[in-house]
Amino acid sequence: MMTSANITRLVEKLSKMRGAALKLGQFMSIQDSHLLPKDVEEVFRRVHDSAHYMPNWQMERVMADSLGTSWASNFSSFDPVPFAAASLGQVHSAVLTANASPTRKDEKVAVKIQFPDIAKSIESDLGYLKLLLNAGRILPKGLFLDKTLEVMKSELADECDYKREASCGRFFASEEGIGSDGRFRVPWVWDGSTDRVLVMQHMGGVSVGGNVVDTLSQDSRDQIASMIIELCMKELFQLRMMQTDPNWSNFLWNERTRQIELIDFGATRSYSKEFIDKWMHQLQAAVAKDREECIHWSLELGYLTGAESKSMLDAHVQSLTLLASPFRAQSESERRYAFGRGTEWTHITAEIRSLIPVMLSDRLTPPPRETYSLNRKLSGAFLLASRLGAQVDCYGIWEKTVQNYRFDQQA
Repeated sequence: MMTSANITRLVEKLSKMRGAALKLGQFMSIQDSHLLPKDVEEVFRRVHDSAHYMPNWQMERVMADSLGTSWASNFSSFDPVPFAAASLGQVHSAVLTANASPTRKDEKVAVKIQFPDIAKSIESDLGYLKLLLNAGRILPKGLFLDKTLEVMKSELADECDYKREASCGRFFASEEGIGSDGRFRVPWVWDGSTDRVLVMQHMGGVSVGGNVVDTLSQDSRDQIASMIIELCMKELFQLRMMQTDPNWSNFLWNERTRQIELIDFGATRSYSKEFIDKWMHQLQAAVAKDREECIHWSLELGYLTGAESKSMLDAHVQSLTLLASPFRAQSESERRYAFGRGTEWTHITAEIRSLIPVMLSDRLTPPPRETYSLNRKLSGAFLLASRLGAQVDCYGIWEKTVQNYRFDQQA
């Protein structure tokens, strides 16, 4: 166990490599449920809460390097004090001038500014994290740290490219994405954005996971959870492109328009048709509680090698079927699934946690690369539904998804 002094020193060190440390904390805490020892979770929680901002001179230098020395002329106002800190940068409120705005009128915008040189420091920061975590021997071997860090390196590199994020945001805003679905709203992106400065339309909603939850009606809670779970299914099985960061602050609820506003697309991942076909087969097997099919498609996907012990297979299949529980109809008359305290879902998550020690000790191979981000988002969606205490027709969402899905002939 870490002492209080050791935890404080570790937080100070990790806070200086905020991007890599926060990413690892996110990977470890959401990839499965509660994998980390409590003292290690405390470290990552404190790193997350210890917001570090650039001094004004440094922020202005990044803006000048990215947008030119006359960058301020694009804005009729610009708040030098950031209103939010992200793992890779900070976010400022501003008003884009009518001349610069795509609407040809002054527009409120959010300006995301990347910390200087953070992209260059990813590899060294991850190397230091690996050394730190291995030296402390505080992570179970079944987490496959090397593979986790390899995936993290790739994802962080993508997330450092704000031009890529802008492109993903434009896709989701288009008719090809979710632009025709009036339940969601995606901000426009200013064409003057660069790989280090991203300017997007300001959204008026509030975080779905914040204190606003306490003021929402049950109907609003149910609607929010239903929309986000349905969005996950559409992203996976229709678009094959998913915004995988489950951070609640990325989803804003606008009570006036009753829309969910989506504001962060840095963690967007795309998936091949072959992979999604196999993943659909596995999820169908889990919903049907078909043990042999669960094992077959887990082998096809690379979750299993074929040499696992019976205890590992039992734990793996049981965890799959438990996670798929919301997609099964409870009865002919009751299809809505209840999340939150005191519900079946609470007992299911506890049962899944009880299986984790077996899977960590007996797992022979790391999870498929694609599933690190995918599982993180789906787990986050169910976690949000629990936070909201929502009741969702997950069975209806699943039935509609299956009916509309088309496999390749080879699948």
